[in-house]
Amino acid sequence: MKKIVDDERLIYKVCSLYYQDNMNQQEVGDYLGVSRSSVLRMLQKGRELGIVTIELHNPRFYDYGEMEKTLERAYGLKDVLIVENSVLDSRTEAASYMFGTASDYLQSFFKEGDRIGVAMGNTLNNVVSTNKTYEKHKDLRFVALEGSISRNTKGGTDVQGNELARKFAEKFGGTYTQFLSPAVFSESSVLDFFMKEKAVNYILDEFRHLNVVLVGIGVPDGNEHTLAKAGYMTSDEREMLVDRGAVGDMCLQFYDRDGNTDQFSFYNDRVAAMRLKDIRRIPSKIGIAGSARKAEAVIGAIRGGYLNILITDTECARKLIELAKLQ
Repeated sequence: MKKIVDDERLIYKVCSLYYQDNMNQQEVGDYLGVSRSSVLRMLQKGRELGIVTIELHNPRFYDYGEMEKTLERAYGLKDVLIVENSVLDSRTEAASYMFGTASDYLQSFFKEGDRIGVAMGNTLNNVVSTNKTYEKHKDLRFVALEGSISRNTKGGTDVQGNELARKFAEKFGGTYTQFLSPAVFSESSVLDFFMKEKAVNYILDEFRHLNVVLVGIGVPDGNEHTLAKAGYMTSDEREMLVDRGAVGDMCLQFYDRDGNTDQFSFYNDRVAAMRLKDIRRIPSKIGIAGSARKAEAVIGAIRGGYLNILITDTECARKLIELAKLQ
């Protein structure tokens, strides 16, 4: 019987012998009684028809299980996820691996009924903007943890909590709640008065029902800080925060290496956000931060009780282990 190259049954058989039985092209041809060139054309046709698909597995994602367990024990964390970043990667490439892995982690972590607080910032925006699609949950709610930073965007991208809560609901499923407020007020008394309004204080009830918070971790590193770019923090205020020992910020509020916030009340008390002391009661506090320069800020967040699940990269993880040995 004449065998033809367009016979899908024969194409499948050729592909099976070549890919599954590990025959070479000449062996497949001899077995089926066709020429080697016909075998090659049928292998190509198999890929075109989708009979054969090729999946690549990047060997860069090594198992950092021992390092993760070391960090969990050293800092009393519930869970640690470490993402490989190689010295051969650009900082953009390394960050991209971490953001994609964080997105996958969150999809598997979220469960129906979760109420999830979402902080503002580039880190979470990059996580929710990855080109990954998932089966959507039906009963999640994402709640913005701070008022909007400003009407301006950062680098052309809106990284405010209200917008990110919407994006997370769109990506993972569920609904979202916005915090309709400026981010930072001129006086704490003005903020206190504002939060008494019924049009705004609904957010406090939302905060009370959260069981997960999702945050990035900032460092007060000059005018590149998001608050400085948005015009909500002057250079004098930044210098004062650093002079008083600020190593990091979360939900726009600053803390020192031990997680203390009292010395920064002149600024923190003017921020419209879920208070750090209230974040302590949340069962799952997920922080995402990479690079060695964030290590002290991560430690301060852990000591303050604002973080118990960490997604980070190898650079930051190694620095954290180094600092743990010095304690």
